[in-house]
Amino acid sequence: MIKGITLAAGFTLLILSSCSNGNGNYDASGTFEANEVIVSSELSGKILSLPIEEGQVLVKDSVVGIVDAASISLQKEQVEANIQALSEKTADVSPQVKLLENQLAVQQSQLNNLLHEQTRIQNLLKQDAATGKQLDDINAQIDVAKKSLAVTQQQINVQRSNISTQNRSILSEGKPLQKRVAQLEDQLKRANIINPVNGTVITKYAEEGEITSAGKALYKIADLSVMTLRAYISGSQLSRVKLGQNVKVLVDDGEKKYKELAGTITWIADKAEFTPKTIQTKDERANLVYAVKVKVKNDGYLKIGMYGEVKLPPQTP
Repeated sequence: MIKGITLAAGFTLLILSSCSNGNGNYDASGTFEANEVIVSSELSGKILSLPIEEGQVLVKDSVVGIVDAASISLQKEQVEANIQALSEKTADVSPQVKLLENQLAVQQSQLNNLLHEQTRIQNLLKQDAATGKQLDDINAQIDVAKKSLAVTQQQINVQRSNISTQNRSILSEGKPLQKRVAQLEDQLKRANIINPVNGTVITKYAEEGEITSAGKALYKIADLSVMTLRAYISGSQLSRVKLGQNVKVLVDDGEKKYKELAGTITWIADKAEFTPKTIQTKDERANLVYAVKVKVKNDGYLKIGMYGEVKLPPQTP
């Protein structure tokens, strides 16, 4: 189970006011956030392996741990054995039908001989070399042979139908079992703990050997390659910002020194909110402010909760 959250490490944001350095050479300030993902177990059981550490960089879709699924594997084997047992109960139509088909072949051969004899007697009768009684007798024998042939063919059809019906009834019991096998196979796949995103492990909640349950958090990971600076602007500044706008971001780089980074405004709140108590504005009368997010590429220096300042482009006359 994967749950995405956004971490705001601090809310001490200052806007359009004198910042900690006292020079007021910025337009907004705030703290850096990162999009975090809490990775949870999808299966209940003992954690057999979870060899990750806080600060470790993980690759998306990599297997980072395993939860014991031996009981599920045993259940799957048992269900498969039940399916095999059902299969062995099904009757083979071949032996029973084969006997009747052999009998049918003999009867067909006898009928063919009688038909041949019938033709011979008819020719002899034309030459007055046979009697009408001989023809009547052979015709009667042919009728009996045809009826016997039809009876045998009917027996074959009935035999095939009965066995087919019996087998369908047996095999129908296997359909729910096959679905159960598919469910168990899916659960076995969930025994592998798959890392969902590229990022750095922020917090590890579980260790190898512990018993976990479905939905229980195992670790928290965040992509720190791009950080978000959340700041607030007053209504009077709203006209100076727009989506996709490039801005300068300043972060503390030692005593009275600042490191300048490039940032891009990716989100502007569509509704104003009351100024948080921890926020100061250049206009102390500004009761409503707008939140903005500035994306900044992280070279490894930025940390969650670090303070940052935003410098907007000069306002055009």
